Amino acid sequence: MTILADPLPGGRPGDVGRARALSGELSARGVHGIVLAYVDTAGVGRIKTVPVTALASAAAWGVGMSPVFDTFLANDDIVTTDVLGSPDGDLRLYPALDRLVALTAQPGWAWAPVDRVTQDGERHPGCSRTFLRRIVADASRAHGLAFKAAVEIEWAVGLDSAPAGEFVPAATGPAYGAIRQVELSEYLAELLAACAAQNVDVDQVHPEYAPGQFEISVGAVDPVAAADRSVLVRQTIRAVARRHGLRVSFSPAVAARGVGNGGHVHLSAWRDGVNLHTGGDRRYGMTADAEAFTAGVLAHLPALTAVTAPSPASRLRLRPSQWAGVFTAWGLETRECALRLVRGTAGRRAEQANLEVKPVDLAANPYLALGCVIAAGLDGLAAGATLPEETTGDPARLGAEEAARRGVRRLPASLDEAVAAFRADAVLRGALGPVLADAVTAVREGEIRAVDGLDDAGIAAAYRWVY
Repeated sequence: MTILADPLPGGRPGDVGRARALSGELSARGVHGIVLAYVDTAGVGRIKTVPVTALASAAAWGVGMSPVFDTFLANDDIVTTDVLGSPDGDLRLYPALDRLVALTAQPGWAWAPVDRVTQDGERHPGCSRTFLRRIVADASRAHGLAFKAAVEIEWAVGLDSAPAGEFVPAATGPAYGAIRQVELSEYLAELLAACAAQNVDVDQVHPEYAPGQFEISVGAVDPVAAADRSVLVRQTIRAVARRHGLRVSFSPAVAARGVGNGGHVHLSAWRDGVNLHTGGDRRYGMTADAEAFTAGVLAHLPALTAVTAPSPASRLRLRPSQWAGVFTAWGLETRECALRLVRGTAGRRAEQANLEVKPVDLAANPYLALGCVIAAGLDGLAAGATLPEETTGDPARLGAEEAARRGVRRLPASLDEAVAAFRADAVLRGALGPVLADAVTAVREGEIRAVDGLDDAGIAAAYRWVY
């Protein structure tokens, strides 16, 4: 389980000694540097690195980093809020030693996610990992809940030899086709080996729908660890690809048309070791708490998309009838619904039953996405919310009257609409806190301005190699 206690100046009890031991072990394995990783508000992975010999110092006192990155855009332009975006100030990056891992596909390097702390030793209110840790801890204290989560990762594999900026698929063949697996056999085998060496259990990896597209599904863990895994696995996918002369994109839309890359979230709520999404007396075995939690997520979906599908490129993916889940609808294993109840296999439902949230892509900061989804669900739980009638088939085929009766409506079709819904959502903004909520709004509005005048092809090109 993730350590939920905040980092402390001088180190939490035992951290410095543990860091010294880890430093010696890693040095003996030929590791020279540590990648300290976090994800900014725009969904871009940012890092600093330190020599392996500096790990104990980092665990005790952190590593310096400017808070200005909280308001960076994907193109590295900077926007501002009332407290963020200036050149002033400094933060400390504290590595999560429980997540430290040697990078198999990057010999000589190890990796750790970080929490960001102020120079005075306080939580940085813009730190998304700290936000998710707080949400998880609050859910445990207030509701006796724990969660298991996993983030699906879809990516497009291209040739590194392609003309600058262009995407040329590195594999041919039909969707889910055996041809793609054969053509990239060595790459995929090395990816599986690297994940195993890094203690990431993989459920499956397979060719997906779009040209050159693949998906990897990993095992469910606590939400903070799941977000950490999402970042680590993407680092690994990219590094293995480079060793094979390949280039990968996690952008929601590698091209202006066609199916994009998703990052669906799978989430289950547990109490006293029991999965609340099965074994209950509500529809399809949900307990009353699981239904209320699901109803809360459903109610907040329009605003959630400002966090879960935050890029202008996200809107190129969020199109009806492409399994992206673009309507406020839920259903039993219905892939066109934004929320899909996954019952699991008979005999294993106690472990497998979960809620899948589909309008999520990998431009999303996974810590913000998971934290906001949980906050939305907890709001439904507190209110004892109930779900409307389920939807079967494609919600796009419902007539206007039937859709209105069921409460099925299109999710925001533009980032402007999503930001407006987010601004009006007191629950999500309250969960994030004013500093982080304002950063989300400012960065989204900055991204909107950044693509002003671009057509769909221009937007796809602008974000193709960012995520």
